[in-house]
Amino acid sequence: MIVSLILIALVAAGGASLTYLVTNDKPLLWRLSAGTIIGSSVLGVCSFLTASLAGFNPVVVLAALALTISPLGLLKRPDIRKIFQRDWQKAKGTLQGANMKKLKRFAYYGGFFLLFLLFFDKTMFLLNGAIHTGGSQNLGDLPYHLGTIFAFTEANNFPVINPSWAGAKYTYPFVADLLSACFVKLGADVISAMFVQNVAWAFSLFVILEKFAAKLTGNKLAGRIAPVLLFLSGGLGFLWMNEDLTASGKGLYDFLMALPRDYTINDKYRWGNSLVVLFMTQRSLLLGMPLSLLVLGFLWQVFAGGDKPADAVGKPRFSFSSLEPTLKLAFLVGLLAGTLPLVHMHSLVVLFVVTAFLFAMRSSRWMEWIAFGLGTAAIAIPELVWLMTGTATESTKFFEWFFGWDKREAGFIWFWFTNTGLVIPLLAVGMWVYLTHGKDPKDASAGRHDLLFFYIPFAFLFIISNSAKLAPWEWDNIKILIYWFAGTLPFVALAIAWAWEKNRPLKTVSAVCLAVLITSGSLDVWRTVSGHIKYNVFDADAVKVAEQLKQKTDPKAVFLNAPTYNSPVVLTGRQSVMRYSGHLASHGINYFERENEVRQIYSGGAVAELLLNKYNVDYVMFSPEERNTLKANEDYFKKFPIVAESGQYRVYKVK
Repeated sequence: MIVSLILIALVAAGGASLTYLVTNDKPLLWRLSAGTIIGSSVLGVCSFLTASLAGFNPVVVLAALALTISPLGLLKRPDIRKIFQRDWQKAKGTLQGANMKKLKRFAYYGGFFLLFLLFFDKTMFLLNGAIHTGGSQNLGDLPYHLGTIFAFTEANNFPVINPSWAGAKYTYPFVADLLSACFVKLGADVISAMFVQNVAWAFSLFVILEKFAAKLTGNKLAGRIAPVLLFLSGGLGFLWMNEDLTASGKGLYDFLMALPRDYTINDKYRWGNSLVVLFMTQRSLLLGMPLSLLVLGFLWQVFAGGDKPADAVGKPRFSFSSLEPTLKLAFLVGLLAGTLPLVHMHSLVVLFVVTAFLFAMRSSRWMEWIAFGLGTAAIAIPELVWLMTGTATESTKFFEWFFGWDKREAGFIWFWFTNTGLVIPLLAVGMWVYLTHGKDPKDASAGRHDLLFFYIPFAFLFIISNSAKLAPWEWDNIKILIYWFAGTLPFVALAIAWAWEKNRPLKTVSAVCLAVLITSGSLDVWRTVSGHIKYNVFDADAVKVAEQLKQKTDPKAVFLNAPTYNSPVVLTGRQSVMRYSGHLASHGINYFERENEVRQIYSGGAVAELLLNKYNVDYVMFSPEERNTLKANEDYFKKFPIVAESGQYRVYKVK
């Protein structure tokens, strides 16, 4: 744990130093949060580049880390050091002299930091030698991420090959898992590496979203409310809790300590709580979303700047003599956005859509938009070219007209009301409040309607996500819809804040609205935090046989195993001919022919030998999964030597 804490602190320090190039009026907490995200993105991309050239080893990771923390040298500049000292003194002031305002602030940030600690502690844990997860939706995703991490740490997976689909380039945005692998290479264990990164990224997202919403609405309370709505999001599923409580025959305390199901994600409710269904399971989004919000904050700054000269918007400290300040800022922010193809591709799509709309609506700022685009293209295009060559992914599977997202048999309006509760009604109220009661923009050139126009691309994201599948599996549209939700939250939070600050009757209405919005999500988050869920992902024998395989097999060996998510091969970092079909399908890979041939191999006979040669298989796994689901003919493989075994697990060396 200590190694992981030191590394994330270094990453945050390097990234925070870069924030002094683009703004001089942010608090230290925001700088450290933004720095954690910026530094993580820089370390991830630098590690990918250096490892692609020299292999993945501690020296290469240290070189990438050195590049990441090198911006600390900026603090030697007198102007930046002066601003840093000012920020440091302000930060110290917030911790000195206790009063009710400071206690509330500490409780706000400290409470959610504690929540993230308790929540992400359940991502992965050991119990009696077996690997478990406490996330209700993490049973399949945890082994997927572990397979990616171990492919780097155990098999030096450069050039990057898909460990779940042997022979193909790995085009899934893998930087989040590569960062965990970097920590492991420098001495951390995988559990602490994932835990520290998840908590750091989640808390950074919390702070960044707070400042983003406050900046857009001009209301600090709205800024405080917005992250609460994101992390405790949920629909009206809590209304069914009383029915479950009655059926259980338990008291309320005993019932809450062992909640029987999730209340935001099931057959009826598809808008799952963000922590439960996205941020624990989709680590790429957990890094990509705060990065995107940083970029969106800049896009708002340019958009709300009206038709003022470029050098009047913002006052960055960094200067190229031949360029105006905001053009330099736009280019630098574009470089950050350019890392998204390897961090989270859906976030890049969102930024493309938002930027296109804003450019069309405020083309007078074309120089900033072009500078931002050039910065993004400089990093993103090489990444995209690399990702699109030699991949098994079929791009045609990523678009198909499909109405209603994942509403199934429900009516469209009823589906969205039950799944998001009061979000859409409060969106309308928030717009009204912004127009009639909002504070005048600090920027005299910013119009009263600017935030409404800024919301248009987010509304478009909602419309297109309900009109077409933007991924092979329609539910994956949530990776786009979550940005519609993030763009909606400032208005929803403003409506709640306005009512709270207005008068006593409206304060009660505000509290009720907030409770309705977060009760279902709070129940699902509590279900994880309480520790009631203990899903066995890899049993003790699977862990033991994986350890044997790491000792006895070549890191580049190819394994045949059942197409499941939790084969012991995952823990070795070795390649599988094929793993879980659900993951492969969601990535646009046509797996049907290979899956059929895997079954033929396990059936034995003359065709098995031909197919083993076709896929260059070195080892064949036998476990309860192969025996039960594939009806594997183990007698055929007993002519081969056993290289590892434990309990019901046996691995045969076939080459």
